[in-house]
Amino acid sequence: MASGVQVADACKIAFEKIKSKKEYRYIIFYIREEKWIDVEKTGERDASYDEFLKNIMVLSNGESDCRYGVFDFEYTHQCQGTTEGKKEKLFLMSWCPDNAKVKKKMLYSSSFDALKKSLVGIAKYIQATDASEAAAEAVEEKLRATDRM
Repeated sequence: MASGVQVADACKIAFEKIKSKKEYRYIIFYIREEKWIDVEKTGERDASYDEFLKNIMVLSNGESDCRYGVFDFEYTHQCQGTTEGKKEKLFLMSWCPDNAKVKKKMLYSSSFDALKKSLVGIAKYIQATDASEAAAEAVEEKLRATDRM
């Protein structure tokens, strides 16, 4: 079921800056006035994944609110018979912790599709409800599962 929440143009503009121009490492989105998905924060290109997680936690008041985040994740990968190389994959995370209010979780869950459709070029969609699901190791494992051997 769609929520009727619209994706602001700023989201698409910021996403192009991370995807094509490599200006940002991450973007954190929030739902404004229960009507718009908008950009809340962007991370510089040299920002770490830990910094991204810390900001999601701070902006979502610990684990009492929800957020979305796009991160340009880098890791090393080696195809069979080749040398090891660096891979970058964009993923979109829905952060809806168990402690968030039910109304917020429902709004974010029902609006996730609208954001997914407007951000073309995402390698993986991740839904996280606690810190272990959002941890770098868990994310890397999910991204590696999409690699060719």
